[in-house]
Amino acid sequence: MILTAENTATITHPAIRDFPSGERPRERLARYGAGHLSNSELLAILLRTGLEGENVLAMATRLLAEFGGLSGLSRITFDEMCDVRGISDAKACQILAGIELGRRVASMTPEDRVTITSPSDLATLFMAEMSSFDREHLRVATLSTRNQVLGIEDLYSGSVNAALIRPAEVFATAVRRNAPQIAIVHNHPSGDPTPSAEDVAITKTLVEAGKLLDIEVVDHLVIGQGVFVSMREKRLGFS
Repeated sequence: MILTAENTATITHPAIRDFPSGERPRERLARYGAGHLSNSELLAILLRTGLEGENVLAMATRLLAEFGGLSGLSRITFDEMCDVRGISDAKACQILAGIELGRRVASMTPEDRVTITSPSDLATLFMAEMSSFDREHLRVATLSTRNQVLGIEDLYSGSVNAALIRPAEVFATAVRRNAPQIAIVHNHPSGDPTPSAEDVAITKTLVEAGKLLDIEVVDHLVIGQGVFVSMREKRLGFS
């Protein structure tokens, strides 16, 4: 079917609330991490709501198409954004603020990056968010030779166990970036950060894999409710 000005107005999209929970952008971000979402899904989260007959994901897709993708969207002014159908002043502010944050992160110099010099530094980076999770998450921070954080990935959620964790996935970003170090962090929803026997086994496997790849695992932190355990300090899984 060829879309025309006459028949596009009649197209309606199901509301996001009617999507299966595993297909809604916010739920997908919480489960898989922001890096697994499309540009349309990320923009939809900033927009929050759509129009009657056009859900927020369809609106986000339309905006990206109208402006020529993210590069075009990044050059739009506030007034131009407000001229778009369905974009209020508040939505324009949300979009432009998100774009500016991304621009500032991209322009950060090495001196601006977070530096990890101790388990406490690592805990400070993750504690506030990961203490509140009601299920397990495992995250990997990629580090430079100067212990600066180059990036963070949320690799596993729901269950962190030896059967699921693949060293190739844990080290993939470090290999791609030629980064010499990683730090691993996961949480215990129970609030007790005491490492389990399986935590120790996972750590030992990843430390050994890192040696083969010449990438050091500087620590594996277990986050509880406002407390943490450094497995390197406890010499658990680290020889």
